[in-house]
Amino acid sequence: MSLRLYDTSTRAVRDFVPIQPGRVSIYLCGATVQAPPHIGHIRSGVNFDVLRRWLTRSGYEVSFCRNVTDLDDKIIRVAAGEGVPWFVVAERNQRAFTWAYDTLGCLPPTVEPRAMGHIPEMIELIHRLIDKGHAYATGGDVYFDVMSYAERYGRLSNQRPENMRAAGDTDSDSAKRDARDFALWKGAKPGEPTWPTPWGPGRPGWHLECSAMATKYLGETFDIHGGGVDLIFPHHENEIAQSQAAGDGFARYWLHNGMLKIGAEKMSKSLGNSLLVPAMLGKVRAVELRYYLVAAHYRSAIDYSDEALAEAAAGYQRIEGFVTRAAEVIHDVDAAAPLPQAFVDALDDDLNVPQAFAVVHEVVREGNVALSHGNKEQVARLLAETQNMLDVLGLDPRSPQWREAGGESGMRDTVDALVKVALEQRQAARARKDYAAADAIRDQLAAAGVMVEDTPQGPRWELAR
Repeated sequence: MSLRLYDTSTRAVRDFVPIQPGRVSIYLCGATVQAPPHIGHIRSGVNFDVLRRWLTRSGYEVSFCRNVTDLDDKIIRVAAGEGVPWFVVAERNQRAFTWAYDTLGCLPPTVEPRAMGHIPEMIELIHRLIDKGHAYATGGDVYFDVMSYAERYGRLSNQRPENMRAAGDTDSDSAKRDARDFALWKGAKPGEPTWPTPWGPGRPGWHLECSAMATKYLGETFDIHGGGVDLIFPHHENEIAQSQAAGDGFARYWLHNGMLKIGAEKMSKSLGNSLLVPAMLGKVRAVELRYYLVAAHYRSAIDYSDEALAEAAAGYQRIEGFVTRAAEVIHDVDAAAPLPQAFVDALDDDLNVPQAFAVVHEVVREGNVALSHGNKEQVARLLAETQNMLDVLGLDPRSPQWREAGGESGMRDTVDALVKVALEQRQAARARKDYAAADAIRDQLAAAGVMVEDTPQGPRWELAR
């Protein structure tokens, strides 16, 4: 089975056929940096990171563009409230997003353009739209004329223009031909940053930014456009309208990840229910948080709870435990070993990560049985399968990303040397049948957070969690 993806624009699962054989271009709507990220923001990043990893594992060369919206109405309001320039707010929060993406194991994008670095491209796109009769200038503003594109407007969100609400992107609709027209360029206002244009000084509208950046880095037509379901309308609908009205093919597939909720409400800063990434890492490790965010199907909503997070962490630890124990027996893992066909089929079926995890856990169960029977050949095969599957999901506990998290790699070597001394003393006590001393050593290690397990291959240890 070849890769099939759910395309929002057709509301159907479609065979994925890239424009260029062997190459895939992806544009992901990234952060609007008015505040630091909560885990709802980062869910989109990790979901599309899995897609990118799977495409790469499937043999494609992937160009991945994830933008940064570094100026919009919200950023301006935050900056005004703090009494600082807009770029101070943007830079501070952009760094927080980058840290969060990196900490949760997202591969860096091929390119990460900032909107305000692409004003010339935006002005050129406005020129094209005005020349084709799809945009008009008035009083320093420039608007997209929705009714000039009414025949196709609303297809992504499955709406008809006559049923749509007003754009709501200006203080007043009095300058517009139609309340549904959306701003391509906003005329200068006191205290706001401005750039010069043929229509007067001002700043770009939100929707214009992504169209200009996507086509600059991926071309007039590219393969996949991604983002959260909350962006389908109006943002992505407006991107399609302005880009295709200008003559670009734009995205051929539209993928949208579900929202992360608390109860019945979408996680958002405005509701005051956001869970910021640093706070979450006080509850679980970064790799466990990533597991939680990718374990559900990317299109489904996640209803957050501490209990669900703890359950996900325990699930990952079961996988990690097998990998750790098996690696003590098998030192060289075949990174080229084939993936289980059931795992491949799951990810080819619209990135069905829950089913893929079911395969991972089944292989881990088989691996634990093989370990208990001392079947090294089978352990080697199952360990290779497990690690290769986890690599696709960005969750291999033996990868540098997770081994070195928090300086853990070097510290573990030091702890390992110290624990070995204690275990040698414990073994000597057992050999002379001084079981009280042996138990005391084990209890002292446990009190220090070191859990000892006696196995047929000898004692092994791990840090308590």
